Amino acid sequence: MCIQTGVCGGASSFTPGWTKVSCPCCASERVEPLVLVKLGQKVVPETKRWLIKLIGAPQKDGGAGLLAHPGEDATGNIIVLSAPRCTLLRATEELGLCKIYHTGEMEAFAYNDRDNFRNSDNMEVFLTSAERQYIIKYELDGLRAQKDLRIPGLPDSCTLQKRDNIWQKLGQVGVIVDTFPLHNPDKLKDLSESWYSGNQLTQPLVNEYFGSSVAFYFSFLDFYTWSLLPPAILGLFIAYFSSRFGDEIYFTDYKNICGHMLQAVFSMLWSTVVIELWKRRSSTLSYQWGTLNLAERFAEPRPGFHGDLGVNPVTGRVEPLFPEWKRDLRMALVSVPVVGLFLGLVVLGMMCFYWAEARVKWLHKDWDSMISQTFLYVPSVLHIVYTNMLATVYKTVAKSLTEYENHREESAYDNHLTGKILVFTFFNNFAVLFHIAFFKQDVPLLRKRLASLLIITQLVNQVTEVVIPFLVDRFISAPHRSEREDDPKEDKFRNQGTLPTFPGLFAEYIELLVQFGYLSLFSCVFPLTAVLLLLNNLTEIRSDAYKICKLFRKPFYPPVASMGVWKVAFEVLSFVSVVSNCWLLLLSPRLQKTSQEAGMSGSHLLVGAVMVEHVLILVKVIMAALIPDEPDWIRKKREHIEYTSMQALRQQVSQGKISKAVCGKTKYTLGLHNK
Repeated sequence: MCIQTGVCGGASSFTPGWTKVSCPCCASERVEPLVLVKLGQKVVPETKRWLIKLIGAPQKDGGAGLLAHPGEDATGNIIVLSAPRCTLLRATEELGLCKIYHTGEMEAFAYNDRDNFRNSDNMEVFLTSAERQYIIKYELDGLRAQKDLRIPGLPDSCTLQKRDNIWQKLGQVGVIVDTFPLHNPDKLKDLSESWYSGNQLTQPLVNEYFGSSVAFYFSFLDFYTWSLLPPAILGLFIAYFSSRFGDEIYFTDYKNICGHMLQAVFSMLWSTVVIELWKRRSSTLSYQWGTLNLAERFAEPRPGFHGDLGVNPVTGRVEPLFPEWKRDLRMALVSVPVVGLFLGLVVLGMMCFYWAEARVKWLHKDWDSMISQTFLYVPSVLHIVYTNMLATVYKTVAKSLTEYENHREESAYDNHLTGKILVFTFFNNFAVLFHIAFFKQDVPLLRKRLASLLIITQLVNQVTEVVIPFLVDRFISAPHRSEREDDPKEDKFRNQGTLPTFPGLFAEYIELLVQFGYLSLFSCVFPLTAVLLLLNNLTEIRSDAYKICKLFRKPFYPPVASMGVWKVAFEVLSFVSVVSNCWLLLLSPRLQKTSQEAGMSGSHLLVGAVMVEHVLILVKVIMAALIPDEPDWIRKKREHIEYTSMQALRQQVSQGKISKAVCGKTKYTLGLHNK
């Protein structure tokens, strides 16, 4: 739905009412509804008119410089937002996005040089829909009161203090209930047809519609899935020959040792190559999407942050302040013990699993029937269900703990939450496997446990992530938002608001990380690990795509240059895999038996394992060093972008448009980025 700004009777079911644009170059642009703001039911028309005026006011006057429409009913509870060209272009420079210059090269966008960038006069081509929608959120979040004032239509107690974050305050007092980006039905239909509805297995790049955060996840999922082919083929090869010559006892022992050694060494080298090649792929995508040189800016306090009002020594603003020592005390006295308690519950579940395993083995030995043989898998199934339930509860507790720690910045909150969940996830998913391998030294039990995990966990994930949301949407939510072709656009926009909020990519990355751990850490005892993961991921790509397109409202995501902390997590697992596989081979009963027959003592075998481990670690480090994190042409492009950015900055300093202090801070940021 597009209409002409300020022109009556545009191609829209809305009555004319978009806020006027003061900039002449933006006055004739087409306006595409991008974001919907849902107001509280008790918000009066006076408050709504004030809010629309504030949103549409120029940025120099304290407004957001956006376009706002009150909807069909001026007294209704929604406001539809868009953005003029000038606001979009200025925000593009502030965010540090790179765009195609007239020479055909990617360059850091500069507003003063905007006419030399390709398609800078056509925002639907110049910026992706995800970028335009995020810029609107970026401008709304940056609204600050220029003076003390009372919010019209609200009680006198609801006032804005100078420098207050207006959008956060309006959310706290109930004026703003929700803000979310709108789906474009035509683009969404085209995307879904090429993404999960068709027969092709390759992934389209979803950066244009959902943004680089989502695009990086799906690009990594696609890259990782196809990288499973080599270990899957090797696993099938080892499994085939293991069963083919199963009746030749001597040869079976020998080829099992060789097969496990081959699988272990291959897994260690494979994990290194995959991570290093992904880094190169990631940097290439970042360049193509214009996020290679994103700007760093001083973060605003997150909405949940609270404290005593004071003057921030960095910004000079009056805002809530919270002492660092109090936060550290809360983490030491509350967060750490609670996390330790949940790790203890993991150990308790593991002990119960061993007890049940022993009972079932005794029962099977006594009965020796098909029923008792089936019971052998019951302890593993129950323990897997227990660990999944515990993980669900822990996620809620971890969020509450991180909220209680009261971090000022959103990035600090996310990092501490991610750290808590990663520690628990690693312990919850791998502790029992390590215990079986290195303490019980029961390879058959380890193999059975790993097979159960791979099958049951994948089924549970598919049911909880796709099947249940689909059933809820189909039979509970969908009947309340049924729409017809001739329904007003406003009603269709409201219907998008009835969809649940997208839960984010955290659980998706955790799932891939656990998968990667199973394969890189333990695949030498179960060669078919990669086969099962490959089959799962071929459906995972489509189910995740369907979920984000159909079952949830469209999410806001900022531009990003990589997977962030998740890349580090995968690298850590890749390194741990060297140690794990070496010691799994050492503990192999067949290898120990063969070494005894060859006259080798246990100490000799131990020394040999340590030497092999160190050699493989050295090989891994050398391979990582030989494979650059980014292609040479990307490195040159990045350095060129940084150089031109600094040249433009010096020019602005010489013209007196910015201060030398700002220039110095920018040089420091670029220096850190280069390192």
